[in-house]
Amino acid sequence: MTDTVLAFDTSSACVAACLLRGTEVLCLRQEEMARGQAERLVPMLEEMLAEAALDWGDLDALGVCTGPGNFTGIRISVATARGLALSLGIPAVGVTAPEATVWGAARPVAAAVFGSKRMSYAQRFGADGAGPVLSLEDDAAIAAELGETPVLSHSLPFARPAQSLVEGVARVAGERFRAPDLPRPSPVYVRPADAAPSREAPPAILT
Repeated sequence: MTDTVLAFDTSSACVAACLLRGTEVLCLRQEEMARGQAERLVPMLEEMLAEAALDWGDLDALGVCTGPGNFTGIRISVATARGLALSLGIPAVGVTAPEATVWGAARPVAAAVFGSKRMSYAQRFGADGAGPVLSLEDDAAIAAELGETPVLSHSLPFARPAQSLVEGVARVAGERFRAPDLPRPSPVYVRPADAAPSREAPPAILT
């Protein structure tokens, strides 16, 4: 029986999803939006299932982009993936943006991902596995750091991957979801979250 995977991504200023059956993309959508991702995500997924004449019960697995990227957006999609996986009784696979970017590409290769607040990310992938995710200031710094390694990116001025980011998430998830001891999706935070506790001393309580 052919596996059906639904993957989604809100790690940047958009809501994107890909419905994959075997190797065939049944439906792929991306809507640009800086706000309202939490309200739009599940309705979009339901619309895509209806378009493909499928229901939630027809899914074998979920895929979700875990970042790096926008902290709030990542939390939205990861929480949604965990909740759906629990309610549907199917696995959810966390896939990083660099992994999805280089899916199907020959090694060695690197992925570059635009971040925020003048910070972007890069990661090398070789025949022996993946290197660490690097935080770099911009595309020029990434090019200098990676040297002659081919670089793929959806969001920075490098070569474009053959597939969209969310399609890459779906394809990686389709390859991984049957793995034993599959971990729950978790956000990938390369730098401290913006919502870190204040370093200032708390006000004195008067009694």
